Amino acid sequence: MDMHLTAIGRVRSSIGSRAESPKMEHEGAPDAWIDIDPAFAPALDTLAEGQEIIVFTWLHLSDRGYLQVHPRGDVTRPKKGVFNTRSPDRPNPIGMHRVRILARKAHQALHVYPLEALDGTPVIDIKPVARRSGSSQEQDFVDWGPSIPWEQATAMRDLLARSVASGLLAGVHGNASIRHGHTVIMTCRGTAKGRLAPGDLTALDLESGKRLSPGRPSSEAPMHLALYDAFESVGAVLHTHPPHVLALELTVGQDGFLNLPLFEAPVWRDSICFVPELQPGSEAMAQAVAEAATQAAARQGACRAAILSRHGMVVWGETLSEAVNTTETIEALARIQLLAKDSPFSQYSASWPNTPFSA
Repeated sequence: MDMHLTAIGRVRSSIGSRAESPKMEHEGAPDAWIDIDPAFAPALDTLAEGQEIIVFTWLHLSDRGYLQVHPRGDVTRPKKGVFNTRSPDRPNPIGMHRVRILARKAHQALHVYPLEALDGTPVIDIKPVARRSGSSQEQDFVDWGPSIPWEQATAMRDLLARSVASGLLAGVHGNASIRHGHTVIMTCRGTAKGRLAPGDLTALDLESGKRLSPGRPSSEAPMHLALYDAFESVGAVLHTHPPHVLALELTVGQDGFLNLPLFEAPVWRDSICFVPELQPGSEAMAQAVAEAATQAAARQGACRAAILSRHGMVVWGETLSEAVNTTETIEALARIQLLAKDSPFSQYSASWPNTPFSA
């Protein structure tokens, strides 16, 4: 039986050693190039930018003598058989990496992301990501563009549609983003958040803010990037114009916001910071939000949202779903406070500020 393998190319990466390499691609794996041997260049025909592929590598620095390993190299954890781990040390050290093609160059090189393979790693095969024929996943598949993963884009589309349905967003107002490795997936300017489609999202480099795909990012991109820079745990940012939050902030200001005799009100009030009126989309706004959030987190132990004077609310969390949940909760409490003020049966309404708001 012929078991001969031929390297079809090699990885060109910033990862120089196993110590530098993340265990998994979602743990900070960088972009990389795959240089294909000219003899195999015709096999790249019809591969396109934005396409997801599976790259198979030969992990040439691995130890093939291992049958059991400590998961993730942690000796405090019991050993497992290597066939139940992703350890590179195994009888046949084949690596499997799901990546997206960012660009093609000279028909003999693929720029891909994310790839947790060392510089010089041999590539032994490339295959497209297969989807089951007739499955709901295939029917729902949309090519969102270069550097924009299908899963993250689909989740953003669905969660923003939910936000529009619940009244948190209207028309083309608001913006959202998701952190994906070293990339930020963000809504473009002027997009209808309730019906996102290809062309409505773009990708930015997390560190430099440079665009990695077509489309003009939201004018609030500096605020999103500032929050990602301020909090490593932040995985998503959502900026909305919730009507009850806006009405309450305009009426009672910071001191009276969520001033409710409900058990949960103080908890949520203490998770909010307030930012004075500044030009939307400006660097001044971005830095003011990041600074207010950082100071509130240090003072209160946590900060999940910022009320932007006369400009809505920005919320962040580990996921976009968490950010949407937080926004819905604060909006619901603001609505209760407004309803309590108008209730003739509520003792709480007597303490409502009687000075009319003046623009």
